[in-house]
Amino acid sequence: MKIGINGYEAVVSRFGFDKKTGLPNRVGSGEFCFQLLNNLQKIDKRNEYFIYLPKAPTIDMPKESKNWHYVVFSGKLWTLLGLSKKLLKDKNKIDIFFSPTHYLPFYVGKPSIISILDVSYLHFSGLFKKKDLYQLKLWGNFSIGKAKKIITISKSSKNDIIKSYGLSAEKVEVVYPGIKLEKEIDMEKISMNDLKRKFGIEKDYILFVGTLQPRKNIEKLIEAFSRLKRENLDLVIVGKKGWMIEDILAAPEKYGVLNKVKFLESVSDEELHSFYKNAICFVLPSLYEGFGLPVLEAMKYGCPVLTSNVSSLPEAGGDAAVYFDPKNAKDIAEKIDSVVSNEKLRKEMVEKGYRQAKKFSWEKSARETLRILEGLSSK
Repeated sequence: MKIGINGYEAVVSRFGFDKKTGLPNRVGSGEFCFQLLNNLQKIDKRNEYFIYLPKAPTIDMPKESKNWHYVVFSGKLWTLLGLSKKLLKDKNKIDIFFSPTHYLPFYVGKPSIISILDVSYLHFSGLFKKKDLYQLKLWGNFSIGKAKKIITISKSSKNDIIKSYGLSAEKVEVVYPGIKLEKEIDMEKISMNDLKRKFGIEKDYILFVGTLQPRKNIEKLIEAFSRLKRENLDLVIVGKKGWMIEDILAAPEKYGVLNKVKFLESVSDEELHSFYKNAICFVLPSLYEGFGLPVLEAMKYGCPVLTSNVSSLPEAGGDAAVYFDPKNAKDIAEKIDSVVSNEKLRKEMVEKGYRQAKKFSWEKSARETLRILEGLSSK
């Protein structure tokens, strides 16, 4: 079988590039696309792949081989029009087409599959830029109608997609994402003392990791943190600046904790590893998540996790996390306090977290995706 894949998300970054490596800062659909490509190449030597890209593949992507090819070309409205023209020319080259993003080109010519990580734009439309919202709704409707199958990343998202678009359950398949396999890191070289010197972290701290945007509910977390009244505890927020962040950045002063909340944007993978390892706990108070990978990232590094009791987050956290109502600052504060004040509970959460994180791998995700791709070709 010959499989065409839209690799746009793997090489084009919405959040800039890593200053040290020059690689895209991949989050969300970018990471999803990148990991699937790498792992499909590892596990499947039987089928032939044609990866369509708007620019040359990055150095961390699979090398070309007899069954793995890159088709690189540029152009305006790349996915919508440029890719349509290319697929028209290549209509006899591929058997099926997979777009690991929300969108299909106007023309595909072959049975197609898309991936939708979540439908937060339908639940929280006011938190999106008008241009992005218009594109998601208009182009998204077109792509959903045209695709033979839709891949999503949780049962919660599957149910949302079926309900929102009136689809059959058979059209939507769940493929859980994996978590990164990190290289061994010498923690003696990245100690808490190093973090203190570089980032000014002098006290115990609660950790948040994620893109700064309204859906992450960071302002409510800061409000809850202000209720703890613990002098020897800080809140460290690690993440790239997204959109509509003014209220988030103003929240520490608003709630009287200006000197106890630290926003950090430039943090290396090794430093982030150490932040997880040394945190009292990790808190993800999102209003909605397609899956919530940071929950598993924290667990992998032995960090106790507290998160929202909504959308897919209980699927990610299982019985290893403590849950709260994300709209209730009092509940968030009380749950955080119960974990911070109980060392025995934290140790139990760490052990459960290790077991929970081991359930998810990108190789497993790729095998499930390949099963769906091959199933489509046999129909």
